[in-house]
Amino acid sequence: MSYPEVYDARYQKWSLDTLPFLPEEFRYEVIPEVKKQFEIVKRLLTREDVDTIYICTDSGREGEYIYRLVDQMAGVPAEKIRKRVWIDSQTEEEIRRGVAEAKDWSAYRNLAAAAYLRAKEDYLMGINFSRVLTLRYGAALASFLQQRYTVVSVGRVMTCVLGMVVRRENEIRVFRKTVFYRIFGQFELSGQRFFGEWRAEKGSAYEGFPGLYKNNGFLKKEDAEAFRQNLTAALPGTATLLKNEKKKEVKRPPLLYNLAELQNDCARRFKISPDQTLKVAQELYEKKLVTYPRTDARVLSSAVAKEIQKNLSGLTRVQAVGGFAQEVLSNGSYKGIAKTRYTDDKQITDHYALIPTGQGLGALPGLTPLSAQIYEMIARRFLAVFYPPAVYEKRSLELLFGREHFFAGIRSLVEEGWLKVSGEKKQKDKEEKEKEEEGEAENSGTAALAAALAAAKKGAAVEVKGFDLREGETSPPKRYTSGSMILAMENAGQLIEDEELRSQIKGSGIGTSATRAEILKKLVNNKYLALNGKTQIITPTQLGELIVEAVNLSMPPLLRPELTASWEKGLTMVQQGEISEADYMAKLRDFVARRTGLAAGQSASYKLREAFEASRQYYPAVTEKRRAVRRKGGSK
Repeated sequence: MSYPEVYDARYQKWSLDTLPFLPEEFRYEVIPEVKKQFEIVKRLLTREDVDTIYICTDSGREGEYIYRLVDQMAGVPAEKIRKRVWIDSQTEEEIRRGVAEAKDWSAYRNLAAAAYLRAKEDYLMGINFSRVLTLRYGAALASFLQQRYTVVSVGRVMTCVLGMVVRRENEIRVFRKTVFYRIFGQFELSGQRFFGEWRAEKGSAYEGFPGLYKNNGFLKKEDAEAFRQNLTAALPGTATLLKNEKKKEVKRPPLLYNLAELQNDCARRFKISPDQTLKVAQELYEKKLVTYPRTDARVLSSAVAKEIQKNLSGLTRVQAVGGFAQEVLSNGSYKGIAKTRYTDDKQITDHYALIPTGQGLGALPGLTPLSAQIYEMIARRFLAVFYPPAVYEKRSLELLFGREHFFAGIRSLVEEGWLKVSGEKKQKDKEEKEKEEEGEAENSGTAALAAALAAAKKGAAVEVKGFDLREGETSPPKRYTSGSMILAMENAGQLIEDEELRSQIKGSGIGTSATRAEILKKLVNNKYLALNGKTQIITPTQLGELIVEAVNLSMPPLLRPELTASWEKGLTMVQQGEISEADYMAKLRDFVARRTGLAAGQSASYKLREAFEASRQYYPAVTEKRRAVRRKGGSK
């Protein structure tokens, strides 16, 4: 999309007098980097001996937009037939099906309208809001940060994401932790040990004690230690088993991967960015190994479910997971997949979940170790849905020692089910063990402990081996990682308090599976966010914080998911033919004009100064660097 100065030279200089910029007709141009390739494609599309064009761009909104722009700029004659190929994988079979079933491109007119509107929306908001906020606050920001100039870059989705990160950082800063001390009893039954946590129940010596944290900890260590010593003085002794309740917990396999879930898991397991994950997924797709990666769905379509045996048959030749695929084929568990929660046509818009095709296996030896690991993750998640649930036995115990009550939860795996194929059990066992050692989780029970508890009756005597004092503390909200940020964008509707609006945008989120990683990358490149490459934790920069403050002073709705997600919902409605392109555009123009006018008519640089002063304590290294620059005479 052409910059404003292409429309008129007077837009070259940024000025409040030329805002808002709302062209009637939007102009486009071919960028120099692709000019040569564009000319090749243009010659092919406009050849006189070509009467039919098959459109094979990515099957989605952005793919539709790319072809329509090329067609528009190439001046393809209207009389040529254009057919849209819509495929979910690049296997030969799927491509042949897509070509055979290709529809006239007019069937995708609404999708194209939504694509053009999305681009115009981002363009108008970006151009107008960035210019007006830069003109109002850029000089002040440059002065604060000792820079020659500062551009305030604003985007419909980008600024909302930046606001989410800054908001989380402020929550962490105002958080005040509480340290507390808990008492755990060590108990033994038939030679099997487990721990139980003390609580100040009715009848306890500490019932109503003001120095308690909730009812299971002490605010002062000396109080906790005195209590522990009193308990220890009563040893040796036994506790009475007051409660021994058994429940069965059934854990079904998780839904299949969509792009957001894959990006989150890869950030957690491999510490890579969403952008890196998308590149690997795209590579696997182009090598025919997996289906279309830019999908929001986590289920299969009924049509795919009918043919799923083909995917499974191919996977039998993959060393890491072949045995599981063969087992599924042998026991026939795949035959009922269409009737499970893993198949649902209503949950699918453009594409079904990201799954292995079972083809393209000749490319496996040439994959990098990371790409091979991610392919295996996708394959294991896929195979897991054909396995039965994992079944746990959960025991809830209550023990009485003197006047004091202790509570324990013991969780034992009875049937491994899908956990044996997922590859997650080992990691989960490790995490649970670490939490157990910190007194934060249930006991992970062995078969011997489960047997001992099964035989224990209410009122049984349980040997007490000792008491531990453990320190704990309340935790602040967690910072976003690159992966959890992608999920937060996908589920941004959950952050909206208004129930009616939340229900309206359910499933929309902010951004799309195709754009979220790029938006995050842009915020990092603009130095509004800092991304730790080792941990993938995201934090705001001082510049990022101040830009959020500037936006908050002039157009606060831009920081809220409600606005961004409602526009995304509007695009979906255009795509589905529920509202017209003209209606959407009229609302967009009105919004941009009003918000630009409001921002142009105010200036609150003094408030921005207050925000800058308040933020300095969190960026001491940056502040010291500016002092050094001033000492050297003010040169950058």
